[in-house]
Amino acid sequence: MFGIPGKQAVTITDKAVAQIAKLMDKDGHQGLRIGVKKGGCAGMEYTMDYVTEVDPHDEVVEQDGARVMIAPMAQMFLFGTEIDYEVSLLESGFKFRNPNVVDACGCGESIKFDETLKAG
Repeated sequence: MFGIPGKQAVTITDKAVAQIAKLMDKDGHQGLRIGVKKGGCAGMEYTMDYVTEVDPHDEVVEQDGARVMIAPMAQMFLFGTEIDYEVSLLESGFKFRNPNVVDACGCGESIKFDETLKAG
């Protein structure tokens, strides 16, 4: 796994923990798997999927009843990211504060990483 011993790969705010735990309880999911894929105007997009079975290659972060799995190919891109859940008058959803992002599109759905980070 990609990481620093004793340090979680990602951090999860209290609001995100509450929302993830709620989603897990709703249909008996094991958690949420986050990743990245090619797409969007900046080059990459975050992915989030319900997990019914934990993949042994995933990095697992657990906090107060919430479980997030990081797909193997995304671990180097997401290390150090804070996951938050925000609610506004117009929208609600998970927000990623990722120190590895060097650019993002105007809509915030697409990101670009430092070219030195390459999935191998």
